Amino acid sequence: MRPNSLIGAVVATAATALLCTAAPSAAAPSASADDTPCTAPAGPYQRQLEKHLGRPVDGRQSMADCRAIRSFQTAHDRPHADGRADLGTYRTVLVVEATPDPNAAGHCPVEPSRVTCVDMDRQLLWVQRGKRVVFGPAPIRTGRDAQETRPGWHSIYWRHRDHVSTIYDNAPMPYAQFFDGGQALHGHPGDLYDGGGSAGCVNLTVDDAAALWDLLAVDDRVYVWGVKPGTAD
Repeated sequence: MRPNSLIGAVVATAATALLCTAAPSAAAPSASADDTPCTAPAGPYQRQLEKHLGRPVDGRQSMADCRAIRSFQTAHDRPHADGRADLGTYRTVLVVEATPDPNAAGHCPVEPSRVTCVDMDRQLLWVQRGKRVVFGPAPIRTGRDAQETRPGWHSIYWRHRDHVSTIYDNAPMPYAQFFDGGQALHGHPGDLYDGGGSAGCVNLTVDDAAALWDLLAVDDRVYVWGVKPGTAD
């Protein structure tokens, strides 16, 4: 084939290829999650979320506030990522803020042996050996009024992986680790933040309770301090 004929064939082939290629869609790109409308009203922890997220702290929900809260909820796997500053979202903020050093205030005694720290003020639990945090911080739910979790030093004296309450209508208490009378560290199936508090036990998510079960043993020490928000001093 002569050179001019070869060039003509290449040009024709390229033109055919262009005709067979689908044209780009003229439709507008879909909006990202942060660009979609967010209509949740202000929640009871609006100011706390605004402060944590670097938003103007005025306690009033704006579209930008709502989107920022929704993005935070999505990033931290909250079950209702709707942009409302609810209790569960606020407790997640406390976990995030405490993670670099949950014992920065020094309320949990530093011991050479393993200590499970139960902070009722912030509703957080972590385990430390010396100054090193080996578990958590994790969100918890402690006792309600008249059934408060007892503060002070305790020790785990009995463990039962598949425990069921003999007092409260056979309520499941998976990964139960009893530390004082009938009070135990255990998993709470369902929403950790429903109701006003436990009946004195330290509730964790089931996943956190399972991880804690694998870490602790009988005779491990537990230290409890503070006051659960919403209960009497």
